[in-house]
Amino acid sequence: MPNERLKVLHLGPAMQAVSGVATHLNQLFDSELAKDFTLLHFQVGSEGRKENIVQKLARFFFSPFVFAAFLLRHRPDIVHINSSLEPKSYWRDIAYLLVARMLGRKVVYQVHGGALPEEFFAGNAFLTGVLRRVLSLPDVVVLLAQVELDAYQRFVPKQRLVVAANAIDAGSLVTKPIKSKSAGPLQLVYLGRLAWNKGIYEAIEALGILVKVGRDLVLTIAGNGPEEAAIRQRVAELGLSEQVRFPGPLFGEAKDALWAASDIFVFPTFHREGLPYALLEAMAAGAVPITTRVGGIPDVMRDGVHGLLIEAKDPAGLARAIARLDDDRDALTRMAEAGRARVLEQYTVERLAQDFKRIYASLFTGD
Repeated sequence: MPNERLKVLHLGPAMQAVSGVATHLNQLFDSELAKDFTLLHFQVGSEGRKENIVQKLARFFFSPFVFAAFLLRHRPDIVHINSSLEPKSYWRDIAYLLVARMLGRKVVYQVHGGALPEEFFAGNAFLTGVLRRVLSLPDVVVLLAQVELDAYQRFVPKQRLVVAANAIDAGSLVTKPIKSKSAGPLQLVYLGRLAWNKGIYEAIEALGILVKVGRDLVLTIAGNGPEEAAIRQRVAELGLSEQVRFPGPLFGEAKDALWAASDIFVFPTFHREGLPYALLEAMAAGAVPITTRVGGIPDVMRDGVHGLLIEAKDPAGLARAIARLDDDRDALTRMAEAGRARVLEQYTVERLAQDFKRIYASLFTGD
């Protein structure tokens, strides 16, 4: 690594936006990484903005030129593009990638989830070829999970690929010891965006199955999103209004308190997840996850050790997993303790900062 302090320009949403990428940016800017590198931010995308259609179109057209001017004025050594293999992000970020390369900057291209590359333009050989060329342009592509690494190695075998898994600041989540819950109703929780592909309907159906056979359970659904009204309606249709709570989106101490009061994190997602922050938060707090083998989830947890892995779109399977932990409270406690230990060992912001220190320095040392 050179002696002089390197400048790293991060492209991403507004730092105050409620999104996984914004969380990632704030973690890096508040970490030890900021002591060794000068970190800059250039806002892209619509998250965190209030604009009409004319302003949006103007931004879409002029933003690459504004970005080029920003590069020439601030002269960063590295451009770190935070993108995803979702259509909107992919097409938008091509322009920034090309500008950064034309101006001779080192480029880190971090993929925050989305489709795997061979699936993104499945059936379209031309666009798949364009994607392969785009992914060959950065100096390094950073991924979140082993399943992504395997897929990208097949797709762009000559590209340098690195896994840097998501992380959390677990400090406020581990202040209380994990206590054995030998009796009483289990507290189930879903925390996140209320979208159909997150498995929320399956969670409600599973709860209905268990309540019908006399299980005493409570499910808290925290968050907001496009499916909120329909989810509430389904809860009412199943007669579960007394078992399901809707506190809305929670942040800071209110969110920490919900995690601390929860026994099981129900997350039967079939969305194209990268590595969900909610999973890491739940494990740190001692809420045992019941989830699916999507994205980076199998990298974090082992079935039967840190939680339970089930098939997607299977309410009956989810119900069986919940009943298993309801009947075996000792196993619930063991998994809670193992999950917290796993996060503290491998998924802290300190580890994330070290990952990017090595990645940035290697662009100039060749290591």
